[in-house]
Formats: sequence, C-alpha cells, structure tokens
Amino acid sequence: MQRWRGLDDVPADWGRCVLTIGVFDGVHRGHAQLISRAVKAASERGIPSVLMTFDPHPMEVVRPGSHPAQLTTLARRAELAEELGIDVFCVMPFTTEFMKLTPERYAHEILVERLHVAEVVVGENFTFGKKAAGTVDMLRQIGGRFGFAVDGVNLLAEHTVTFSSTYIRSCVDAGDVAAASEALGRPHRVEGVVVHGDGRGRELGFPTANIAPPMHSAIPADGVYAAWFTVLGPGPVIGTVAPGERHLAAVSIGTNPTFSGRTRTVEAFVLDGEADLYGQHVAVDFVERLRGMEKFDSVEALIVQMGRDAELARDLLTRADLHHRG
Repeated sequence: MQRWRGLDDVPADWGRCVLTIGVFDGVHRGHAQLISRAVKAASERGIPSVLMTFDPHPMEVVRPGSHPAQLTTLARRAELAEELGIDVFCVMPFTTEFMKLTPERYAHEILVERLHVAEVVVGENFTFGKKAAGTVDMLRQIGGRFGFAVDGVNLLAEHTVTFSSTYIRSCVDAGDVAAASEALGRPHRVEGVVVHGDGRGRELGFPTANIAPPMHSAIPADGVYAAWFTVLGPGPVIGTVAPGERHLAAVSIGTNPTFSGRTRTVEAFVLDGEADLYGQHVAVDFVERLRGMEKFDSVEALIVQMGRDAELARDLLTRADLHHRG
C-alpha cells in the first residue's frame, strides 16, 4: 500500500482511481463496509483504490479544543485500511485554508484535477467543503458534469443501532468495551509507551506496565478489564513477553483510590510473562470489563481482589480465544 501525505505526493503520471473519503476513526464495521465497496469497485474497473482521510481531526480546526476522543491512531487506521485491500492511504492535512474550500472547488481541485476519480464511495450522510455545505446529491451533480460516479452507501446497523465512531466512543466512555468490540468488529485498542510508574504494583506482587497513551486517546471508564497485551516495538524485549505476540492481561484504569491517587493511569498486568518493557510501544485490546474501580479498606484486601481479577481475566480470555478459534 502506498502512503501519501497531501496532494504533493500524488505521482505525476497518476491515472484514474476509486476514492473513499472520511475520518475513518476506529475503522469500524460501517467503515469496513465502505472501504470494501471502494476496493471492489476499483477491482472491477481495473484501477487503484484510494482512501482519503484527514489530520488533525477536522473538529479540532473547525472548533479548536473540541477534538473528540480518538479510537485509532493514524498509523493504526492505515494498517487496518491496508488489511481491507486499499491501494493508497492519503492523509490530507486539515488546515484553515482547506476548511474554506467551497464544495465546488473541493470536488474540482482535489477529486478531478489531482486524484482523477472515476468513482467516489461515501456514506449517505457524507458532507464536504466549507461549512459542510456539500452533500451526496451535490457530489452526484458535480460528478455528472466531470464524469465520475458517486456511490452513497447506507451505513451498517444492527438492532436499530447505526455503527458510528460517536456511538463507539460513548460505549468506551461508559466502560462497555464488549459493545464497542461488537461495533468495531474487533476489541477497542489503546496504544502507548510504557513509562515508569510508582512501582507499587511490583511491591504488591502484580508488576504492571504503566502505559502513556497519545493525547486524545479514547480511554475506557475507570475499572478493571480483561485485555490482550501486545508489544509492538521498537526493539527486543528482555524477558518472556515476545514482541508481536498476544498475552493475557488484567488492566486497571483509574486513580488508585486505595492509595489516595490523583493521576488517572492505564496499568497492564501481564498474566504469564515477565519482562523489562520500559520505553516499548505497546497495545492493549480491551475484551471485557471485570468490575468498577473500588477503594479497599486495606492493602491485603486489595491484593486478594487483584488475584481474583487476574484469574477472572485468564478464564474469560481463554474462553474468548477458544470461541474465536471456533
């Protein structure tokens, strides 16, 4: 898959393509439907498929300070798009100048003159251009003038719930990671770098990896979760936690109320491994919430509960893995 940053990366000899446009945060099941439709259309036409997304999130430019919680990093979005068969992942810098493009200029300058689109695949609620004034019907009219087709797709829904990034954020925020997984088509992931914490987990017999996620990351509600833990890189790990392999984990999110903590942390206890993880880029894929965050009367009571959490996480993840393998 090719990766472009802005239109300057479009090759001089670029031909026609099928394009799908959106933020695609989460690359959830609704997004996957759109992307797969674009990939299929491109294959039928014998031309490349292009996914165009934006950085930063448009809301941060339109209304500074209103950046929604981020379900996936840009790198993760590219990875997921590639798995779905996209040929080119194009990131458009979303600037104030870009924001001011009228729908007509947006379509003519970007879609026609630079990307040479033969077909555009978007959700039925897609808007574009200055003040989001462009609609799918308007895009069809412009396509009629400039010779490209427009496929407006009804968004995937189940049980009267339309899968959307907003819906998934609300699930994550409420700690309902199982519902988020259902809409995403996979567990919700939080990535980050392992940093030094206060070392209290090790003192209690449950050494944890203290994860510092990127700004705006969608962090589940306070509580304890069963999750998969994966070291993504950048280098070899000293210990028994092999990079690239999934490991069972119990993950605590919150302020450590038993110890009067104030800072909200994401701490992962890897159940069957021991390793020096400081500085490693890791991923936590949340499967199920085990309980809310509690304040215990004694350290001993906390240790007993942590043991229960670990065993519950082990049982749940083992069963989930067996079910997945089918």
